[in-house]
Amino acid sequence: MEKTFNELGLEQNLIEGLIKQGIESPTEIQVKAIPMGLAGEDIIGESETGTGKTLAYLLPIFQKIDVTSKDIQAIILAPTHELAMQIYKQVELLSVNSNSLVRSTSIIGNVNIKRQLESLKQKPHILVGSAGRILELITMKKLKSHFVKTIVIDEGDRMIDENNIDGVKAIIKTTLRDRQIMLFSATISLKVVEIAKTLMKNPEVIKVGDKSVVNPNIEHIYFLVERRDKIEILRKLISSTKPSKAIIFINKSDEVEITTSKLRYHNLKVEGIHGSSEKENRKKALEDFNEGKIQLLVASDLAARGLDIVGVSHIFNLDIPENSKDYLHRVGRTGRMGESGLAVSIAVERELDFIKNFEKDFNIEITQKEIHRGEITEPQIIAKDRFAGHNTKPDDKSSNYNKK
Repeated sequence: MEKTFNELGLEQNLIEGLIKQGIESPTEIQVKAIPMGLAGEDIIGESETGTGKTLAYLLPIFQKIDVTSKDIQAIILAPTHELAMQIYKQVELLSVNSNSLVRSTSIIGNVNIKRQLESLKQKPHILVGSAGRILELITMKKLKSHFVKTIVIDEGDRMIDENNIDGVKAIIKTTLRDRQIMLFSATISLKVVEIAKTLMKNPEVIKVGDKSVVNPNIEHIYFLVERRDKIEILRKLISSTKPSKAIIFINKSDEVEITTSKLRYHNLKVEGIHGSSEKENRKKALEDFNEGKIQLLVASDLAARGLDIVGVSHIFNLDIPENSKDYLHRVGRTGRMGESGLAVSIAVERELDFIKNFEKDFNIEITQKEIHRGEITEPQIIAKDRFAGHNTKPDDKSSNYNKK
């Protein structure tokens, strides 16, 4: 029998706030994490993207905030500006929908620091942001963290890597000695668990779902092409499948703008995001994509990490990822909330081994297809070097992908 939010110990105003957001029953990660969060336990939580990790830690934080206090009581750390703003918007939404008096603000780098200092004068209870800027304000004595009771480390596998761990540790040291620390991520290695344990007090490790399982609502196909033809095949596939909202993944961040420009030349509504692009440009691109103003988003794995974008119907792998986890991460952006999704890989011959690995690692079939005169069909001739052990047998049926 499924648990209810009421059974998890949440107050009625928070439950009503969730209902206004269209959320009536908790996910598995929420069932396991919320009672622990309310009890003040340290948590290391692993659950795939889109399973409700944000609310799994936000709901206990909200319930425990002393709204009569003017002190900062919780800090949520995120590795990218986009993810920080995504979390902050959820904090604000939950506050409004639940008629809560919980106040919050975002503190991220490369933003006017004077504006952030002004926001701190509003005495927020929750801070959401980047470790670098938060630590900077603490060092400047502009931000008082010694009443912080809870620290959340979102996308923990990135936040405690060698580039960020020092900042995270420094922030933790400035907070209450008996603070609660919760770390969440879609994937957590044993190394990350070991490092996280050094920051916490007897943490509970929660793992939800089998990370080797791909959402069954997603169909997987691939096209074998020459490298010089990749963009042209992509353009034809976009015309054929008519995606309502699609993400195009490439392996190298420095090729995002080149790919975006080539697609824009064909009058496609497309924007690109990568690590070195201007923050405001990235923010605008994501907002336009979320709102349906643009049809296509070109991104690297790093730029798209942790973003929860609703309504993605198609994923196009213009470059095939070498790592199976990256493939899982990419295709997990579609087929969400019960919807169907299509994952399309545009591969050159040397990338077929990667596709073979994905099939083996995730026990899925990635079917070879061809496109002729705008129609996606079964291949007439299977490539000689199609990997051993596969007996892909073409039939005479055309695909209905262009009708999705």
